[in-house]
Amino acid sequence: RARLADGHTVDVDGRHYCARRILIAVGGEPIVPDVPGAELGITSDGFFALEQCPRRVAVVGAGYIAVELAGMLQALGAQVSLIVRRDSVLRSFDTDLQQATLDALAADGVHLVSGTEAAGLKRDGERITFVGHDDTRVEHLDQVIWAVGRKPRTDMLGLDRAGVAVDERGHIPVSAYQDTNVEGVHALGDVCGHAELTPVAIAAGRKLADRLFGDQPNAHLDYSHIPSVVFTHPPMGTVGLSEAQARSEYGDNAVRVYRTRFTPMYHALTAHKTPAVMKLVCVGDDEIVKGCHILGHGADEMMQGFAVAVKMGARKADFDATVAIHPTSAEELVTLK
Repeated sequence: RARLADGHTVDVDGRHYCARRILIAVGGEPIVPDVPGAELGITSDGFFALEQCPRRVAVVGAGYIAVELAGMLQALGAQVSLIVRRDSVLRSFDTDLQQATLDALAADGVHLVSGTEAAGLKRDGERITFVGHDDTRVEHLDQVIWAVGRKPRTDMLGLDRAGVAVDERGHIPVSAYQDTNVEGVHALGDVCGHAELTPVAIAAGRKLADRLFGDQPNAHLDYSHIPSVVFTHPPMGTVGLSEAQARSEYGDNAVRVYRTRFTPMYHALTAHKTPAVMKLVCVGDDEIVKGCHILGHGADEMMQGFAVAVKMGARKADFDATVAIHPTSAEELVTLK
């Protein structure tokens, strides 16, 4: 195991390696709640070690890992209960996408258990019982999956010996250039606690390398307008501001929202007709598109291209001036009224 000995030295099992610069990019790990019987459950890491699909499963959590695993297991034939502390999922996303995701989960048969927090797990013969703080019980489970968040792997790195600061959650604060408070020590990715996505860490690492070794002294990652996709059933994609964020930042009078809901042509002949939801959040007299949100078949592929437009500062008029590709779901975003 590697630990910092000081700001320029890494101790690996007693052997010291010195460098002018050190990069901390060790990522994060799943959180397991400190409740009785927590060891009866598994995390997303344990999910990938499963050799067969459990028949009855409880997924505890409301984030992207929770909804992805819940949807996947339900599609594989499991009976899934999704247990959340509040009344929704993906609470950092636009509320229209939250509701559309809840509708899709319900339509697929996922049972939502809302408004409860884990008090513990109990063994009941070969089964497991989930117990909530409000005495909510979900019984006869074959598996419980903890998906209540992730934490940075910084507690065993010897950061104190190098004087590297951390916040109350163990994340390493950095500048816009991925610099920590110690000269020559840099950090990126999940350890920083911002936009915890693999492509973000890769992009930040490339920009850091360009700055340090590529003769680009001002190179750094712009963390605004980062697109992301949640692989729910169907997938959802988002880039930019939610409606609530836009109204908070610019005021109600400056925000105009365009939305649509329809059944994609992909489902014209299918028995299970999953709707699509699309939304543009525009700001100002020029109607700059500050947010683009999609749930539906193909949302994961659509989002990359529309993210470029949002990143470039496209206006609603630019969307409108683009000829639609018919018949596609994506054409809805350039024909919204």
